[in-house]
Amino acid sequence: MAAAFLTHLGGDRVQVRSAGSAPAETVNPAVVEAMKEAGIDISAEVPKVLTAEAVRSSDVVITMGCGDACPYFPGTRYLDWQLTDPAGQGVEAVRPIRDEIERRIRGLLAELGVEAAA
Repeated sequence: MAAAFLTHLGGDRVQVRSAGSAPAETVNPAVVEAMKEAGIDISAEVPKVLTAEAVRSSDVVITMGCGDACPYFPGTRYLDWQLTDPAGQGVEAVRPIRDEIERRIRGLLAELGVEAAA
């Protein structure tokens, strides 16, 4: 959801990579539905494994409970967002998680001096 909001709101002003330390086989259908409600279609997305190269080449890395499984490189800004895991939850439970992620992404874009798309 964070990557989708960054892509949607940041447009070509940000480069977004999305990956997980232990990604599922498919994107949670409740997440797909919740994001569709927000006007973002992620139905074609496929979970990817986080690589050291993806982290190394990033200015800001947002983690969500990655812990020691995430590579660490000095000089990279890390944000560890403690959020409820949407895995196995229905759309009703995913909506507040989605809304909190959008709020944080908008804040990050503002910190970076990137105007969010309407």
